[in-house]
Amino acid sequence: MSDVNDFLRMPNWYPVLAGHTFLTSFVKMRSDVIAALAAGETGEHDKSAAVASILEDLRQPLGAIPGNAFACVDCCAPTDTERFELKRGAVFSPESTWKYLALSGKVRQAAAEGKAEYICLRPFRRMNRTREFRLFIRDGKLNAMSQYHLIRHFRRLEGVRNSFWEQAADFVDRIAWLLPLKTLVMDIYFTSSGKILIIDLNPWGEPTDPLLLQSWERDWSVPAGIVLMDPPTRIYGDVNVSF
Repeated sequence: MSDVNDFLRMPNWYPVLAGHTFLTSFVKMRSDVIAALAAGETGEHDKSAAVASILEDLRQPLGAIPGNAFACVDCCAPTDTERFELKRGAVFSPESTWKYLALSGKVRQAAAEGKAEYICLRPFRRMNRTREFRLFIRDGKLNAMSQYHLIRHFRRLEGVRNSFWEQAADFVDRIAWLLPLKTLVMDIYFTSSGKILIIDLNPWGEPTDPLLLQSWERDWSVPAGIVLMDPPTRIYGDVNVSF
């Protein structure tokens, strides 16, 4: 990762933005542990000394988290795994945490490229998908905002879209002084109490997904506002279908 984007690694931005995100613990990995992660060693069969050591290092911070935890590395989460799809990434033991990370192609690649130095642990929280958004921050101001989960149109969001935009814009204004990068992408969550919590920070442009903004090759000089999935199209009248 380039120096300009080094702030986007969670161990770097967390101390600055800790008051605006989820409580997180960090476990630093030795070089042989990083190599084992890059190689995808799950420890299920032949447990190497490196894997055994990181399992022991994970035991105390995981034990301090009540219930399940969510695990990621500095710059990415294992969202490409079956466990994330089925359980939203919930882990409960050092063994399941390590296996979950080692099975992720994204995490293995990050480790191989020297972008993963820490395992980051948070209390697991089953989040309401209608409250997750991606913010596009340009020159320290909120420029656009996309629904994060593009699974369907959520009708309830139509009634709160203006409120969510205003809250997000105010949030960005309040924390902009903390950000050494003024142009970046931020994933957030609106809690039921109305608080905004940062989930992650991402670089502006590829490989970050622009979601409903569709392309990075657009005119960013004009704020796009909040973009939601369109409601399904309804067809009225007599419709004849033949095969």
